[in-house]
Amino acid sequence: MLAGLAVIAFGLWLRFGGVMADFASDKKSPEYFFMGLYVLVGAGALMTTVGFFGCCGAARESQCLLGAFFACLLVIFAAEVTAGVFAFIGKKVAIQEAQKIYEDIYDDYMKNPGGKVNRTIYHYHLAFQCCGKDNTEQQMGLPCPENIQMPKNCLVEIQNVIDANLRLVGIVGIAIAGITIFGMIFSMVLCCAIRNTRDMI
Repeated sequence: MLAGLAVIAFGLWLRFGGVMADFASDKKSPEYFFMGLYVLVGAGALMTTVGFFGCCGAARESQCLLGAFFACLLVIFAAEVTAGVFAFIGKKVAIQEAQKIYEDIYDDYMKNPGGKVNRTIYHYHLAFQCCGKDNTEQQMGLPCPENIQMPKNCLVEIQNVIDANLRLVGIVGIAIAGITIFGMIFSMVLCCAIRNTRDMI
């Protein structure tokens, strides 16, 4: 249950907090980019619910509940591994997609600096703490965050931020999957112990 709550909190923090929240606020943000986070949050919610019923099964010494607990943990294990593998394998695609979105917004801004895209490109600059596509564009009138001392290449910063966050998603997913394996082992051990005790009686 605690591991499930930790997964939910971690996934929601990455999705709605800090850099990712600013990035996701734009309508052009790719849903594919957040797929691994959705899997983690869903698996965390399922894991918490299943953990509660597992506690009930252990307290009541119910083989049926413990068997169902094992089966649900097996499904959760598959989901966690999928999220972890997706975070590692899909990292390059997610980076390329996010960079392409920024380049499209950048081109739109250059064509019409006073349009609605002004706010959008500023959100990207604020989220990734960057400005433009090279180190000389801060003087060209781009809407950049005030606290940036040196202009940073947004394409490089996008890659760095996404790379770091997806690596975290993968590590957490695989770590929780390991915890899930121990849960399955202990549930089977307890189930067998209950069966042996009843057979002796």
